[in-house]
Amino acid sequence: MLRHKLIHPQINAILAASGHHSTVLIADGNYPAASKRGPRAELISLNLMPGVPTCNQVLEAVLSAVPVETIQTMETETSGPYALDGDPPVWDDYRKTIKDAGIDLELEPIDKWKFYDAVSTPDHVLTIQTADQQRYANILLQIGVRMD
Repeated sequence: MLRHKLIHPQINAILAASGHHSTVLIADGNYPAASKRGPRAELISLNLMPGVPTCNQVLEAVLSAVPVETIQTMETETSGPYALDGDPPVWDDYRKTIKDAGIDLELEPIDKWKFYDAVSTPDHVLTIQTADQQRYANILLQIGVRMD
């Protein structure tokens, strides 16, 4: 029986086979998961209905299962139809979830196109597609090293 919060068998299997520097994308419902992923990345679709589950719920489960070294988000646009003033509200949820997991890491926003490039590498092993409807909810985790 698993002791961590993550109980999805396919996600557990992929994470168990992953190693240091492997990346996992938790994608919102608007992310083009079919075309923006690494050449060997598995796609798990958890999008049940709009808003269920959220990226933050998946983040909580994944953080309970693997060590994480970096956490990147897609930088917000400053002009155009998707522009925001300041951080998206979902990033505060992420910060709380990261802190509650006992992880001392900051979110690292990167340019949208660099984010897509980071997801398209051979190190990308998994995309978990959620139904989160919040803008800029995509979050890219780099797996770290187990120290215990």
